[in-house]
Amino acid sequence: MIQSETLELLEWHRLCQHLATFAATKLGAIAARHLKIPDSQSQSEQLLEQTKEVYQLESHLTTGLSFEGIEDIGDSLERAERSAILTGDELLAIATTLAGARNLRRIIDNQEDLPILTQLVADLRTYPELEKEIHRCIDERAQVTDRASQKLGEIRTDLRRLRTQITQKLQNILQAKSGAVQEQLITQRNDRFVIPVKAPQKDAIPGIVHDTSTSGATLYVEPNSVVPLGNQLRQIIRREQAEEEAIRRVLTELVAAVKPDLERLLAIATTLDLATARSRYSYWLGANPPRFIQREDNEIITLRNLRHPLLVWQQQHEQGQPVVPVDLLISPLIRVVTITGPNTGGKTVTLKTLGLAALMAKVGLFVPAREPVEIPWFDQVLADIGDEQSLQQSLSTFSGHIRRISRILEALGSGGDEGDEGDERESNASYPMTPLASSRQSRPTQWLPHAPCPMPNSLVLLDEVGAGTDPVEGSALAIALLQYLANHAQLTIATTHFGELKALKYEDERFENASVEFDESTLSPTYRLLWGIPGRSNALTIALRLGLKAEVVEEAKTQVGEATDEVNQVIAGLEAQRRRQETKAAEAQSLLYQAERLYKEVSAKAASLEERESSLRASQEVAVQQAIAQAKGEIAQVIRRLQKGTPTAQEAQQATNALNQIGQQYQPATPAKPKVGFMPKVGDRLRVPKLGQTAEVITAPNEDGELSVRFGLMKMTVKLEDVESLDGQKPEPVVKPKPAPAVVTPPPPPQSPPEIRTSRNTVDLRGKRVADAEYILDKAISEATGPLWIIHGYGTGKLRQGVHAFLQQHSRVNNYEPAEQADGGSGVTVAYIK
Repeated sequence: MIQSETLELLEWHRLCQHLATFAATKLGAIAARHLKIPDSQSQSEQLLEQTKEVYQLESHLTTGLSFEGIEDIGDSLERAERSAILTGDELLAIATTLAGARNLRRIIDNQEDLPILTQLVADLRTYPELEKEIHRCIDERAQVTDRASQKLGEIRTDLRRLRTQITQKLQNILQAKSGAVQEQLITQRNDRFVIPVKAPQKDAIPGIVHDTSTSGATLYVEPNSVVPLGNQLRQIIRREQAEEEAIRRVLTELVAAVKPDLERLLAIATTLDLATARSRYSYWLGANPPRFIQREDNEIITLRNLRHPLLVWQQQHEQGQPVVPVDLLISPLIRVVTITGPNTGGKTVTLKTLGLAALMAKVGLFVPAREPVEIPWFDQVLADIGDEQSLQQSLSTFSGHIRRISRILEALGSGGDEGDEGDERESNASYPMTPLASSRQSRPTQWLPHAPCPMPNSLVLLDEVGAGTDPVEGSALAIALLQYLANHAQLTIATTHFGELKALKYEDERFENASVEFDESTLSPTYRLLWGIPGRSNALTIALRLGLKAEVVEEAKTQVGEATDEVNQVIAGLEAQRRRQETKAAEAQSLLYQAERLYKEVSAKAASLEERESSLRASQEVAVQQAIAQAKGEIAQVIRRLQKGTPTAQEAQQATNALNQIGQQYQPATPAKPKVGFMPKVGDRLRVPKLGQTAEVITAPNEDGELSVRFGLMKMTVKLEDVESLDGQKPEPVVKPKPAPAVVTPPPPPQSPPEIRTSRNTVDLRGKRVADAEYILDKAISEATGPLWIIHGYGTGKLRQGVHAFLQQHSRVNNYEPAEQADGGSGVTVAYIK
């Protein structure tokens, strides 16, 4: 029972309703509104992984995950199993659901790094043959089609023919008896074709009257001449209905045969929709995925900028006030946190925010806090928030709190497993399980007599602990209760106005103080949570500012006592010191922000310079390529002039000269030779860098590169490489002369003429088969004395492959390569003959 009470106190049902608005299917919305809280951490982690993968998947999709066509077909499946005949709408819904589930599986299978979702849809059976059969027999209007069976097609043909005959006869009567009819109209009454006849003229058209107008001036008559045709039409319609029912019965039997697979398909689709709703709701909240921590491993609860999700919804949809976030950083040693401060300061909101954050993490939702989000997995979240006063049950505020706290202590004593079975049933009744929820119940733990009870991993939230009774006794009871919870609960957060509870921190290291901030100048809360500083009620200050007489307030101060006043002064000093530290921290943060901004600007300028340099290099490369291409074009023109006829030695020499001119024109300029270094002379002033002195040259360098210098009264010998001129030039190295042996210089080799393509060294193999080409090519190679141009064209590439294979194994071929672009490119191969 305390579990369901806690969910009510935290307004968990409102959050579930908000989550349901992000569901795409009816079943998904139902599952979201009746969200079951997992019983184990592994289940919660599984749900979180589903949410993360859907979040990742939808970030890669342009339109998000689509659940189009998926309907709630659960009732239809039950009816099919009971041999009821499904309607056309129900059959069409089953077909669209199969198509929608198949589309979901296709989207997930086409993405990578989605192991949880891929495993979820791995065994999904969508029965495309069943879907195709339903669409063949049922059209978009949920009507049975003519092609569903040959018999139905024939019946529909007879119907159309008979309706045409009836219409034609009635049309003839309308024309023949135009004066007796009210208007030229053929209509139907009770599935019988009739015409509107004026009441005074009813004898002019004998027949059966099926209806009368409201005024009685018009009679809807079926002429006697068409009554037999109408009877025949009704019989055919009955045959049509019987055949349609037979077709839908066959389709229903096909559905019933695969009912278990279709129920699993529906469950998987609902699971995906619920995971998608969690992902979209988390995205809307600006939430981040939590990580479950183990406080026994000295891990800190980290919830920075934590916001109340219901207040965020209220701000966005109901024009509520901006949400003020709180920071919760709780060390692993802390078991109890007492929050003090004035009323309406945000203490209760802090309790509810933490409780909802713990529950959201358990059900696989992201937590609306800044990363990293680190929180323990609490097996129970137990709360006593609000006033339990009830006139009907004769409960005062104090007794109501005590009864609820007693239920909390009982739940802690049973570890959340063996409590009142009726309470467990009531909890499940308040939040019914969906078809996807596990019905596994927790097994009771067998406690040994006098055995130490392990600490339950529970979160306890107490609002105004010990209130509603005598302050002295209430304070004592609150202290005892918090000390008990420190031994029996993982974490307890309690709000209070009792000053005695503030001292627990200094007596037990497991206790911590926090307070809500209050602005005395505006008499309004800031809703900020301050850690390590106990809060003040500020009741006297608020009363004075609200107009209470000063002498009354002063008398109250004397009743409070000097000790209390001194404590309040100490607290006020601590608050002032905290504000100064916050100001300095804000200034440091501002300086850090400016430094980061300057760094980004410098980085952007550096990137711009690098980009400009890359652009210049690219433009230079383009210019070089253009020059190369132009040079190749001019060379090709020279070669084509030589190819026009038989080249002579004079023409070859002219071509050589032209190529040399082109090379000189497009070759890069010879870089200037570096400036020749100086040679020290007697009387020159130079610098000796190793000594950091300026010296005067006494003797010129000898053959070993040594010279004598003087600086001041000192003389020394230094090597030539250890000195430099006053303008930074290095001296020329001294090269010892060596006698050169007499060598007869051979005459330069004659310059070989350029390799030029002519009709004699060109073989055209286009249109030849590989076998014929090899014969022609072998003959050409045996007669060739230089490079051989082989034209094989592009085509399918088989001739080129055959030529290359032949050249590769031929003994006279040194190597081969594709010709220049001007000579045919890859459609021509140049073979170099040994």
